[in-house]
Amino acid sequence: MVLASFQRLLRRGAITNISKMLGKMHPADTAKLIEHLSSQKEKRTIFELVRGETLRGKVLSEMDPADVSQVLMDSASADVAMLLKDLGKDDVAYLLGLLPDEQAKEILTRMRAEDSSEVEEILKYPKDTAGGIMTTEFLSLPEDTTAQEAIRRLQHATDAEMVFYIYVTDKEEHLVGVLSLRQLLTVPPVTPLKHIMTCDVISVAVDMDQEEVSRQVARYNLLAIPVVEKDNTLVGIITVDDVVDVIREEATEDMLKMAGAAEGDALLRSSSFDAARSRLPWLFTNLIGSLLSGAILWYFRFTIQEVVAIVSFIPVIAAMGGNVGLQSSTLIIRGLATGGIELGDMWKVFFREVRIGMLLGLACGLLLTAAGWLWHGQWFLGMVVGASLMIAFLASTSMATIMPIMLKRVGVDPAVAAGPFVTTANDISGITIYLTLATALLDHLK
Repeated sequence: MVLASFQRLLRRGAITNISKMLGKMHPADTAKLIEHLSSQKEKRTIFELVRGETLRGKVLSEMDPADVSQVLMDSASADVAMLLKDLGKDDVAYLLGLLPDEQAKEILTRMRAEDSSEVEEILKYPKDTAGGIMTTEFLSLPEDTTAQEAIRRLQHATDAEMVFYIYVTDKEEHLVGVLSLRQLLTVPPVTPLKHIMTCDVISVAVDMDQEEVSRQVARYNLLAIPVVEKDNTLVGIITVDDVVDVIREEATEDMLKMAGAAEGDALLRSSSFDAARSRLPWLFTNLIGSLLSGAILWYFRFTIQEVVAIVSFIPVIAAMGGNVGLQSSTLIIRGLATGGIELGDMWKVFFREVRIGMLLGLACGLLLTAAGWLWHGQWFLGMVVGASLMIAFLASTSMATIMPIMLKRVGVDPAVAAGPFVTTANDISGITIYLTLATALLDHLK
């Protein structure tokens, strides 16, 4: 409804009305509106009609990465620097990381020296690490500071992005403690911070992967987490809003990998050619697997010629084995991603999934045995089909459990083990098991 209204106003050229409407919208809603506009011209027009550099900068920080590069493509570096001046340094670093290197460097030269140095400090870290998503705008105080002095400093800490906690440092800027605002406000004014701070501080290293950072924040229910160098020097903090973005980003990335699509394959925003190119390697995996399945069928062609009824259950064996394997791999991959499953739990998880596979195989195998008898009037054929399904389930759950865990152990993202790989492997194993068993018992099936 809102999108249609803006598109109608754009066609009419009602610039004043559009600008007034944008002024009443939250920056996140404006960014979402720009994301759903179809043409680059419309996106840039709406963005430029947002009144005020501060509000436009906030809209920019909420926009989709592809839209950021589009609306800033031909903008002067000085103009972009003005848009970024009131944003948090972590947001500025994120936005500059989306632009071409030359444009980003030029924008940095147009910023205040103090601001550009802080942004460059963040940019020197890989973007998917704690250092790459932290902000350098935080409140830290010496351990001898009194509660009264801390409150006074807090009242003037306009540069701090979000003050959830006060971090306490020694003379060398090493992180030695942390305290909440409640702790600060409930003690006598002359109390030194070192007497009320919590010394057991939960922190993360600058090179820690952002996914592990999000796990730490979720595990300890924190609103912000400090980032330290190897010598425990406090260099920044990561706030909960950035952690939410990381969780969403990592979950999306895992789902894309499990679906056999690349990270850049964004719905409606990537070109058809780019989307097809990103999906093609995964489909090649399925293509090769399908050819192998065809080769297996050809190898057992004489068995099939002897008992044509065998063909009826090949799709069932392949599909059911693939589905049960995909269920197991999805649960394992998600557990590894969220920290619910540790590498030390490998055998415990493996045997649990095998037991589940046995129970599922028994239930579905009995149904398939009955189906074989009712359909073709052969109890023995039904028993072969049911037994094959049980064995296929065991093989599928075993592969689907072991593959992600082993990939995780060797440092490969386990999400690549799902989707095409698991499905293809289970199709091949299921068909092979079924036709091998049918061949071995061929005399009883005629």
